[in-house]
Amino acid sequence: MENNKNVIDKQAHTDMAEVRMKPNRVRDIVEKIIETIFLLCAMASVISVIAIIAFVFWKGLTPFLGDNSYSFGAFITGTKWDPGNDIFGIFYMIVGSVFATIGAIIFGVPIGILTAVYIAEIAPKGLVKTIKPAIELLAGIPSVIYGAFGVGVIVPLVNKISPRPQGESLLAVICVLTVMILPTIINLTEASIKAVPKSYREASLGLGASKTQTIFQAVLPAAKSGILSATVLGIGRAIGETMAVMMIAGNPIGGIPSSIFDKIRPLTSNISMEMGYASGRHQEMLFATGVVLFIFIMVVNITLIKITNKAGEK
Repeated sequence: MENNKNVIDKQAHTDMAEVRMKPNRVRDIVEKIIETIFLLCAMASVISVIAIIAFVFWKGLTPFLGDNSYSFGAFITGTKWDPGNDIFGIFYMIVGSVFATIGAIIFGVPIGILTAVYIAEIAPKGLVKTIKPAIELLAGIPSVIYGAFGVGVIVPLVNKISPRPQGESLLAVICVLTVMILPTIINLTEASIKAVPKSYREASLGLGASKTQTIFQAVLPAAKSGILSATVLGIGRAIGETMAVMMIAGNPIGGIPSSIFDKIRPLTSNISMEMGYASGRHQEMLFATGVVLFIFIMVVNITLIKITNKAGEK
C-alpha cells in the first residue's frame, strides 16, 4: 500500500510539474515570436536606409562613369544649370543653400534659445499655457503653408526694400526658414533647461547671483549639450526644406548670390522642380544633386554631433 501511495504521489508531482512547465513554454515561445517581430522591424528600417542610399548613389554616380561621362569637376564647380544645353553646374546652388542655412541659424538660434529660457524660467504658468500651444501649432503647419505665407507676406515686404525688381530672394528664404526652425529649437532647448538640477540654481542664487546671471552663467552652460543638439536638428530642417523655399527663392538658372536680395536656387528646390519631367542624363544629374545634398548633410551633422558630444563631456 505504501509503495502504491508513493507511486501515486510521484505521479501527482510529475503532473503538477508538467502543468507548471506548459505555461512557461508558451511564454517562452511568445517571447521569441515578439523578439523576432522586433528584429524584423529593426532590420526593415536598416535595409530601407541602405537601399535608398545605394539606389541614389548608383543613379547619381552613373553620369560620371563610362565613355560619354560628364565632368564631375564641371558639375561641382559650375555656376549654371541649363539641361537644354547639356550644362549642369551646382556650385551656385551649394552656395545658396549654405547661405540660407547660415542665415536661418544666425537669427533662429538666438530667438529660439531666448524663447525657451522665457518659457522655462521666467514666464508665469498662465502665459506658458498660451505660448506652448502656439509653438506646437507652429511645428504642425505644413511647409507649403509657410511657402504661401512667404509669397503673400514676406516677398512683398522684401520687394519694398530690395534694390532688385523682385522680392524672391535669399533674404525671403532666410526669414521663412527662421520661423520654420523655431519650434524644433524652442522645444528641445526648453526640455534641456528643465532637465538642469534645481541645485544649480539654488547654489548660484545662494552665492548672490541674480536670476538673470543664474540663467546665463549656470543654467544655460549646464544645458549646452541639449542646446547644441537642438541646433543640429534645426540645421537639418533648414537644409532639407524644399516646398516653402522653392516658392520664394526665385530659382535662377545660374549666378552665385552676392547679396541677400539676390535670387537663389537651393539643391532641394532644384531636385523637386525638375524630377517630375526629367529623363536620361538630366534625371541622372538630379540624382547626382541628391548625392551631393546627402553628403553635405551628413558632413554637417557628423561635425555638429562631435561638437555636441565634446560639449557634453566637458
